[in-house]
Amino acid sequence: MSRLRPVMPPDASLAKVFKAYDVRGVVPDDLDEEKVRAIGEAFGEFVAASGAREVLVGRDMRESGVPLSAAFADGVLAAGLGVVDAGLISTDMLYFGSGALGLPGAMLTASHNPARYNGIKLCLPGAQPVGQETGLARIQHRAEELLASPRPTQPRERSRRGAAPGVSTTDLLAEFARHVHGFVDVGSLRPLRIVADTANGMGGLVAPKVLGTLPFELEVLYGELDGSFPNHPADPIQPENLVDLQRRVLETGADVGLAFDGDADRVFLVDDTAVPLSGSLTTAIVAAAILDEHPGETVLYNLICSKAVPEVIAEHGGVGVRTRVGHSFIKAVMAETGAVFGGEHSGHYYFRDNYRADSGIIAALVVLSVLSKAGVPLSVLREPFERYAASGEINTEVHDIAGVLAAVERHFAPSGAAIDHLDGLTVDAGEWWFNLRPSNTEPLLRLNLEAADQGSCTRHTAEVLELVASLDGSGARTDEEGEGRGT
Repeated sequence: MSRLRPVMPPDASLAKVFKAYDVRGVVPDDLDEEKVRAIGEAFGEFVAASGAREVLVGRDMRESGVPLSAAFADGVLAAGLGVVDAGLISTDMLYFGSGALGLPGAMLTASHNPARYNGIKLCLPGAQPVGQETGLARIQHRAEELLASPRPTQPRERSRRGAAPGVSTTDLLAEFARHVHGFVDVGSLRPLRIVADTANGMGGLVAPKVLGTLPFELEVLYGELDGSFPNHPADPIQPENLVDLQRRVLETGADVGLAFDGDADRVFLVDDTAVPLSGSLTTAIVAAAILDEHPGETVLYNLICSKAVPEVIAEHGGVGVRTRVGHSFIKAVMAETGAVFGGEHSGHYYFRDNYRADSGIIAALVVLSVLSKAGVPLSVLREPFERYAASGEINTEVHDIAGVLAAVERHFAPSGAAIDHLDGLTVDAGEWWFNLRPSNTEPLLRLNLEAADQGSCTRHTAEVLELVASLDGSGARTDEEGEGRGT
């Protein structure tokens, strides 16, 4: 028996959950099955217009992912397309599957966010990104139209085996592991001792399959898939979430620690002395390794990365290209330039031979390969790549973001510092530089500052924060969040 969809006003019903690069919100307050079904149908219509006939759908380990992924699939079917259900996968597996199978894809995940959240990351065939300017706004508008139009819907009938008409299944894990292995010379790997903290996220599925079959001694912390995150949040950019990994690295004498986020597309590393590597440092190490194999290639880095990154790129014969923050922008520039690799301060690492998509496990394996060949501990290997002191990302609540940015620029303009607006405001005074950029979703300005030494970094960070506070007059809260947020 059919039922009517409830009428929802189209004006702002999905505005809260549609972000710059994905869909994300609290379940069920912001995001429920009805909304996800409408988003699935809108996405299905969007990709069908370009000739797609199927959509690859995967989900992470969150409990809400089961009904929400089914609802998304219902929407795709309502749009007249088939569904290829990949089941429990990491986000980088979804991108790999989109590239290998030539299908548009949807990953049900909220990445590093707490258990009550869920969301959707979308891509076109070949893992091409979908952002606000490349289709996400259109998908939002169409989904709101669908929610506002009461139409009869027929519940999906399931076969005896549990599959719905128009739904097939695929298992990507083994093929993905072989794909990741192809980024290094497996024969050169040595028996490193590795601890991987997967935080009950999808890394618990992926890391053993990719790394456990190689000549490593692998220990996995919190490898059980549990979307309630019973041990600690799956957000490795926060120092407090690395404590267990750091302790275990020291207890076992491990060569390296790996910390994955909830959907396992990002990774942060800890060296043999339990000191974390920043995203910029990992970008520099991976860039050097890739350029040694592919001299003269282009490598991307976002404008928050340390100045050490373009220096290393040039030293290893590469062409560095500075980009905005965010995967949609980086993937677009990779396509335009043919870049072999790109890195972000937030732990996202992009590879041309991975359909220009990001993958934490590929980046980790490249570093493990470098470490295998170097014959020195990671604590020593890292030293030539660390050249400056950084503030980390500091968020400040402000009332008038545009006004503050303009006033900060006027303040520094007479100094002769180089100023640009590639992403927010960047002021480069030579011996030190900073970037202030607005959050996409909150009334925040994000400050990243780098200087020649820690004393100078601390002094200039205080200077810029005091300036922002005085210009806004809000006396607002300031939070330090490590080296940037990732998605």
